[in-house]
Amino acid sequence: MGREGTIVPADPQAGPKKKAPSSRSWILMDATGQGTVLDVDKYAIMHRVQIHARDLRILDPLLSYPSTILGREKAIVLNLEHIKAIITCEEVLLRDPLDDNVIPVVEQLRRRLPPSSGDMHEAQAEGKEVVTHPDEMGEEDESPFEFRALEVALEAICSFLAARTTELETAAYPALDELTSKISSRNLDRVRKLKSAMTRLTARVQKVRDELEQLLDDDDDMADLYLSRKQASAASPVSASGGANWFPASPTIGSKISRASRASMATTRGDENDVEELEMLLEAYFMQIDGTLNKLTTLREYIDDTEDYINIQLDNHRNQLIQLELFLSSGTVCLSIYSLVAGIFGMNIPYTWNEGYGFVFKWVVVAAGMFCSVLFVLIVSYARYKGLVGS
Repeated sequence: MGREGTIVPADPQAGPKKKAPSSRSWILMDATGQGTVLDVDKYAIMHRVQIHARDLRILDPLLSYPSTILGREKAIVLNLEHIKAIITCEEVLLRDPLDDNVIPVVEQLRRRLPPSSGDMHEAQAEGKEVVTHPDEMGEEDESPFEFRALEVALEAICSFLAARTTELETAAYPALDELTSKISSRNLDRVRKLKSAMTRLTARVQKVRDELEQLLDDDDDMADLYLSRKQASAASPVSASGGANWFPASPTIGSKISRASRASMATTRGDENDVEELEMLLEAYFMQIDGTLNKLTTLREYIDDTEDYINIQLDNHRNQLIQLELFLSSGTVCLSIYSLVAGIFGMNIPYTWNEGYGFVFKWVVVAAGMFCSVLFVLIVSYARYKGLVGS
């Protein structure tokens, strides 16, 4: 990071007896793409960007706040998952720059914040080093600084959530297919964990989508994000009606609109309440995050269908067990009758059949066996006729 290692100390004016506020690590990215690591307390940040403590509280990682994009008089407060930033007309303050998920965002900011022609000449006049990249020199970016930074943040969070969704899909679909082929405790526990992860991820994606949708539904909220326009209006009311014509020109979803459509929008510039440019930018990323949410919805439906299929299988097995129990109960009843006959003839009661009439006992046994068999067939047939067992 350009000029990294430059540390700005916390405000030393606090009284010696007062507890010093905790410092947090920030990185400041200016309009030239240079980064400066800051280790300052919240009061220094509030004084630098002129926001209230309640706005800075939204960026506290120890507090659970939903995804938020707030437009203030001179700053945009951005809380999107791990991306916690404050954007002004000239710089970006990004929290926890050494976090593994934040490092790619810092790299994108350095690469995607090239100065416009006016800013480049101004920076060179002040003796600042200007960082340019060959792949970004072919087309001048006419968008304000705050929108270029906002686009980087939106692209980063949309890509991050899309990657997490892809990872979840890669793990979930094979696990669900394996569960349908073999129902076991191991497979059930694996799917349960994946379903819990999907529920948490869906809630995170839904929060980002809801915030973008809320912005798109309110023109006043979108107008609050035009920091450069408000600054120009405050500095020169005459020039406020001639706001800069811009549209994202970086190689992302929001900048894939043709130059012809951008030129056609140039004729509609100048209205302070015109938020069409920002609306198109937010709409592009809203469509991407909505597509991610649709993937998660499809995965949830697949999980629900798998659960329904497993429940059907379990019900079928339960019905088969009931049928088996019915067969066994019927056989037991029939054998009980046969045992009754054998028990009667096995009693020590004197009778004359033992003397010259032994063949009678043989026919009694055969008749009792045939009667029990016919009775079993009748019971099973009656059960099938009533639909109690499958045909």
